[in-house]
Amino acid sequence: MNWDQIEGNWKQAVGRVKERWGELTDDELDQIAGNRDQLEGKIQEKYGKTKEQARDEVDKMLSEEESA
Repeated sequence: MNWDQIEGNWKQAVGRVKERWGELTDDELDQIAGNRDQLEGKIQEKYGKTKEQARDEVDKMLSEEESA
């Protein structure tokens, strides 16, 4: 699955995002609205990750979706 698919189906993707990053609130996920940069920024903020770590985690989620 690529990011365009996630962005286009954000409401469905929110469940998977919440499973992985449970500290993100519904309001934050609504604000992100499928924007990858904003998701990565919130992961950095909530989990104390670097930009690269957050990007790697999002990439990992995408690759797991592709193999599922």
